[in-house]
Amino acid sequence: MADADRLKVVLCWHMHQPQYRDQVSDVYRLPWTYLHTIKDYVDMAAHLEAVPGARAVVNFAPLLLEQIEDYARQVDGFLNASLAIRDPLLAALVSPALPSSDDQRMTLIKECLRANETRVIARFPAYRRLADMAAWVVPHPESMRYLSNQFLADLLAWYHLAWLGETVRRGDARVRRLLDKETGYSLHDRRELLSVIGELLSNVISRYAHLAARGQVELSVTPYAHPILPLLLDFQSAREAMPEAPLPLLERYPGGEERVRWHIREGLETFRRHFGFVPAGCWPSEGAVSTASLKLLAEAGFRWAASGESVLRNSLAQSGHAEHGAKEAWLYRLYSVADSGMNCFFRDDGLSDLIGFTYASWHGDDAVNNLVHHLENISRTCRGHPDHVVSIIMDGENAWEHYPENAYYFLSTLYRRLSEHPQIELTTFADCLKTVAVKSLRALTTGSWVYGTLSTWIGEPDKNRGWDMLGNAKRAFDVAAGHLGPEQLERARRQLAVCEGSDWFWWFGGDNPVGTVADFEQLYRQHLTNLYQLLGLEPPEYLAQVFTRGGGVPQHGGTMRPGQISTA
Repeated sequence: MADADRLKVVLCWHMHQPQYRDQVSDVYRLPWTYLHTIKDYVDMAAHLEAVPGARAVVNFAPLLLEQIEDYARQVDGFLNASLAIRDPLLAALVSPALPSSDDQRMTLIKECLRANETRVIARFPAYRRLADMAAWVVPHPESMRYLSNQFLADLLAWYHLAWLGETVRRGDARVRRLLDKETGYSLHDRRELLSVIGELLSNVISRYAHLAARGQVELSVTPYAHPILPLLLDFQSAREAMPEAPLPLLERYPGGEERVRWHIREGLETFRRHFGFVPAGCWPSEGAVSTASLKLLAEAGFRWAASGESVLRNSLAQSGHAEHGAKEAWLYRLYSVADSGMNCFFRDDGLSDLIGFTYASWHGDDAVNNLVHHLENISRTCRGHPDHVVSIIMDGENAWEHYPENAYYFLSTLYRRLSEHPQIELTTFADCLKTVAVKSLRALTTGSWVYGTLSTWIGEPDKNRGWDMLGNAKRAFDVAAGHLGPEQLERARRQLAVCEGSDWFWWFGGDNPVGTVADFEQLYRQHLTNLYQLLGLEPPEYLAQVFTRGGGVPQHGGTMRPGQISTA
């Protein structure tokens, strides 16, 4: 098949974690950044490195880049200068004096059970035995007196061994030796494991930079703290896709446009500092877009953005061009959004969700065969139309813990099959801009990749309450900013940015896991409290009180969002 007739397919992986570091105490409240780095971000780089003919787009949230860099410095400082590690779980791994109080030991035990029970814990018999003992201890705290330090040391070692990437477990002799040992891990063993973790943290960003330098990966970025841009600009925009949605008491977010510009500018600067160049594209936080937000992205120099299939469907309906035929007729196109100056690609929800949810329970070969079959059907339908692009966009971290071996067989087979397929061209969004004709989209309906609406972040009492609390803090910032010195103002501005992130509102309301809702709600209130303190103000009393109603889904570990792909 001639190159012009091959179906263009873009795999876009979004790498994202919110700010888990308490920026006043400097302590990490949750460990997900370093755990997903040593498992998922490392594996995703390794799979691309192993198949040089494969191509992909990898999008980074700037706060994730900063946290990875900080963790790498912490481990290096501990190993080479005896400096403290500021993540309690990671510090416990190499602590010569494990906690002595029952409460501290119980906290540690519970932390080491936060992994996928079927795919992660049960895979390793030695870890399974420890987890079974721990699961009995949790409801019987009086039994804590019978647990030795060796039990805790082994549980910590196995938790971190199980969270390593599959490519690391298969390729690192030190890790294989530790896996084979199974029990009785010494302090030296645990320090050796920390050395492996430190190397992974130190090298992962440069590995993606190298993939980009050789043209195999296009790197893109999200605005700095992963805010929902359309809501910062205008709460009313949420009603374009859900007209009856209740909105916060706050009429609009104070100074929203200036804050959006700040997040865009700081996101670009953080990206440039880590990779040495300015990216062509942006995956807006959660694929949330409006005409106004796209216009600001275009003004900042971005040449492409992407969003969800339902956003396009709603937009075509608004324009009077609702499409009822096959997706090939309308979804697989590059659109120029009127009045924004921005080119947009739109995610194929069906194909993306197959990877995100369905294929985790399939044999790797069968899953890849099924995806290839779908793409072959699309290719036949699109033959003779070289301007068609299939966009598969999803998180680069959360789905894999639900696959056997962290999706090792699925991902390695996927890249190999797609890169060798005669009817398929793996490409990037930036390259598509050079060769694909642009179709005009006369109007854009504000929405995100989730249902095509902004309902995940606004419109429920808990979510709206979160916005009202943030609005109060922003007004306090505006009043106090003129009285702060440059350094204090910069710290407060960055703390404000963290509070503006999307993740807090994601978890408020709905049927989310009770434990995860509690974690994120508490962290949100702590971030707001820190902002007031940095402003030299007394935090409002309500920040000491839980305000969410919790959720109804049992917690299953990690940061997978039930029913969604995009993660913490």
